[in-house]
Amino acid sequence: MQAVHTVFLLGTGVFWTAAYVLLVRTGLREHTYGMPVVAFATNISWEFMFAFVRPPSGVMHAVDIVWFCFDLAIGYTVVRYGRSEFPYLPRRLYLPALAALLLLAYPGMQVASEQFDEGGGTITAFGSNLAMSAMFLAMLAARRGPRGQSTGIALAKLLGTACASLAMLTTADPAPRHDSALMRYLYVGCFLLDLVYLAALRAVRRAVPR
Repeated sequence: MQAVHTVFLLGTGVFWTAAYVLLVRTGLREHTYGMPVVAFATNISWEFMFAFVRPPSGVMHAVDIVWFCFDLAIGYTVVRYGRSEFPYLPRRLYLPALAALLLLAYPGMQVASEQFDEGGGTITAFGSNLAMSAMFLAMLAARRGPRGQSTGIALAKLLGTACASLAMLTTADPAPRHDSALMRYLYVGCFLLDLVYLAALRAVRRAVPR
């Protein structure tokens, strides 16, 4: 079982790193951002917390630092190209609004971690991931096209999160929260929304002229 758990952990690292790389690459190529802004704010808050404030032991600490660096690169695309995605917002307000969002996201993530996760990152990670999955679908609908998105990003996110879910279910850690009803809901919810997003994105890419 430990070997299976290790394989799923490796899959999580590989697929989520691929998703980050593709998000940065696609954003730079298409002059936009690929991760929804609110999802970016919660994601970078989580990565910062567990890379520097409450670092885990072992290899996951290094992984969290690497992922935080990718979040910074995604953040560059949000800052550099994000104004054009909000034409109804005065240009001078975009950066202050983004800063306010980030300032709200970090303490919210910290309070949620302490309140529901005993300072850990399991529930907050999968909870924010579920919200991110829904926001990817909302972004696809709002943009009325696949701009800043790709099948590779959607597939890497689906596989990375699925591996993370299976890693939690095969861990030797006796913490009951890994196998609780809430966590099972989050595992299944993330998978279903990621699957729907992948299917919707493929349908939109076929329908939108290139």
